[in-house]
Amino acid sequence: MVPEFLLQFVDFISQPWPWWVAGPMIALIMFLLLWFGKDFGMSANLRIMCAADGAGDFSDFFKFDWQSQGWNLMVALGAMFGGYIAAHYFTAPDAQIAHVSAATVESLKALNFNYNEGQIPLVPEFYSWEALFTWQGLLVIVVGGFLVGFGARYAGGCTSGHAISGLSALQLPSLIAVIGFFLGGLFMTYILFPIIF
Repeated sequence: MVPEFLLQFVDFISQPWPWWVAGPMIALIMFLLLWFGKDFGMSANLRIMCAADGAGDFSDFFKFDWQSQGWNLMVALGAMFGGYIAAHYFTAPDAQIAHVSAATVESLKALNFNYNEGQIPLVPEFYSWEALFTWQGLLVIVVGGFLVGFGARYAGGCTSGHAISGLSALQLPSLIAVIGFFLGGLFMTYILFPIIF
């Protein structure tokens, strides 16, 4: 027999939450990280994993005290497993998928992407194994993925590291990086993506 308070907790967690809940939660986490002198970033975990696996024997970039960054790996694992648990165990069976704006749907259709209201996942059909073996797939997924990974390391962090952690610490390089992220995203969305498709 499951205790009543536990059932009520699951019902409370499983309900749709307003969009503005995430902001204060991120602010609380960032306050705690700054309080304890930590910098947060997801892309740093790749460097940590490579260093832990001995990549420092081949490149000085991976020669650092990776054990001191173990907490960041726990954040990444927590995000992965937390997302899985939330999606599979704390989502109401009749939960509705967030509405996608009509303008977005029309933009996708103009690029010959099908979108049906309520479909899962909320990404264009282009992001699939079949699409990977087209020239557009190789260009956008493989080359684009490489550029994102390279850019994150070259910039010293990814969008979460700069936009969340760096800006909350009032770091000017993070502001410059975030402006670059937005400009690059706008350029890809409005210039390159329509040309490619």
